[in-house]
Amino acid sequence: MARRFRSTYHQKVDAKGRVSVPASFRRVIEQGDPDWKEGLRPNFIIVSGLKYQKRLDCFTMAAMEVIEDRIDMMQPGSKERKEMELTYHANSIEAQIDEDGRIILAQNLRDKLALTPDEKARFVGLNDHFQIWKNETYEGVYGVEDDALDEDKGADYDPRVLLPEGRMHAREM
Repeated sequence: MARRFRSTYHQKVDAKGRVSVPASFRRVIEQGDPDWKEGLRPNFIIVSGLKYQKRLDCFTMAAMEVIEDRIDMMQPGSKERKEMELTYHANSIEAQIDEDGRIILAQNLRDKLALTPDEKARFVGLNDHFQIWKNETYEGVYGVEDDALDEDKGADYDPRVLLPEGRMHAREM
């Protein structure tokens, strides 16, 4: 079973754009890179997306292949396919984790996030991918939403009620 991206981390981005990728995220990236083996640098994809998106979406090589296969199934020339191709092909780069566990966020990516030197970026694990945000932007988007979600829940609320029904596997119990 493939590992998943979990948790939230705050990582300092230096003046050159170097930032440490959380160790648990590195393990998932390694597992999702079919060409990776001990001693090599693992590769993954950073998607800067469309102009209005103020985050970076990061996918393992294997996860990106699934997305690309699904795009290939779309009608060539359609508006929807063009949007997907612009998002996941034209606005993405292949990145590599260095021997110190860091990546370099190019200046255009730091500009997109409005990150300044020595500021912390928020790495958010989202199961099959992770996102990189400027902390202030993330709080502006999700801070209020999280508060609103909490207001109608009791102390014993179990979010698993939101999951679709189906047979649970032993590993899920």
